[in-house]
Amino acid sequence: MIKNTLKIDGMMCGMCEAHICDAIRRAVPQAKKVRASHTKGEASFLTESAADAEALKTAIDATGYTFISCESAEEEKKGWFRLK
Repeated sequence: MIKNTLKIDGMMCGMCEAHICDAIRRAVPQAKKVRASHTKGEASFLTESAADAEALKTAIDATGYTFISCESAEEEKKGWFRLK
């Protein structure tokens, strides 16, 4: 799985986080574990492949928040039962 981390400006509260999560789900329907943090100014989610940064920028900018960047990296598996 790929962890996609977005930097977003303008989030101030929990409702802002909900708006961002909704925008991500609309732009990337296959996104899993969508989360946003107004205190960190970022959102993250998991996908099978790297997300389309332009589609995310369009979706987030349309909600009134400012998309800053998108980073995609292989997620490190954590826990007792990871196999490699």
